[in-house]
Amino acid sequence: MLLAAQGRSTRSIAEEVRVQPRIVSHWRRRFAEHGLGGLEDLPRGGKEPKYGPATNRRILALLDDQPPQGYGRWTGPLLAKALADVDVQYVWRFLREHKIDLAARKSWCESNDPAFTAKAADVVGLYIDPPAKAVVLCVDEKPSIQALERAQGYLKLANGRALTGQSHDYKRHGTTTLFAALDVATGKVVATHSKRRRRVEFLGFMKSIVAAFPDRELHVVLDNLNTHKKNERWLKRHPHVHFHFTPTRSSWLNQVETWFSILQGQSLNGASFTAVTQLQNHIDAFIAAYNQTAQPFAWTKKKVRQHRFKSRRITQL
Repeated sequence: MLLAAQGRSTRSIAEEVRVQPRIVSHWRRRFAEHGLGGLEDLPRGGKEPKYGPATNRRILALLDDQPPQGYGRWTGPLLAKALADVDVQYVWRFLREHKIDLAARKSWCESNDPAFTAKAADVVGLYIDPPAKAVVLCVDEKPSIQALERAQGYLKLANGRALTGQSHDYKRHGTTTLFAALDVATGKVVATHSKRRRRVEFLGFMKSIVAAFPDRELHVVLDNLNTHKKNERWLKRHPHVHFHFTPTRSSWLNQVETWFSILQGQSLNGASFTAVTQLQNHIDAFIAAYNQTAQPFAWTKKKVRQHRFKSRRITQL
């Protein structure tokens, strides 16, 4: 209308605002007949929305209930079936708009240790401010590492792409238990293999650790496994060794657990073994390579905030 007030033609206005000339003619006529009021939209026809806030509240209430007997979780079709009068397409659309992913799962572990604060402070204190001239070690076991033999290699698809992978079938060739000690100051790892992880194997490994650090004060971080406790007689014979236990259900405070995840991801996943000895040699080779460039973990504290799912597809609804 402002351009028309300047004396512009309908066609030139349409070209400038990039609409059809008929649209410009329509609004010029509305303005001529009704003034400024004619520029407002008229009431539109159409059916009332079938679903509304009440339907949304029903979906959310249903998600708070247990899924039908025999099912582990709600799915889109199950929600639509339980609501009876809501189309499954609307259920999916509602879940997407509210970023609700029925397939995603999070896990957590809450410590019920009444002495959590004191124990956690003791362990973290060793990381941040270790005793002078002492060695701080994080010790634990990774039990039952399987020597699995899988066919693996490259698979060429019909479209020309090549994928690397492994066969679903496998053969078992036994297991090994890895005892590992991570030096907090250097990040290097000392490890040994065993068939079992009883107290005798644990104390045998500790004896080798003492021999590896002669005449040094050792502070050892352990979790609450039975074999790690009630070793007062052994500790009395080794007065320069001190055990520090993480709080109950808080083995994540033990830094060697972080290293175990590195071992699993970089060394064990996707590998194939025909014998336990081959598996053990493979792990030993990884440890030797890892220690060449080992760095201590930076143990820091940060504020914990809730993370929202962004750009997540709702899968397997």
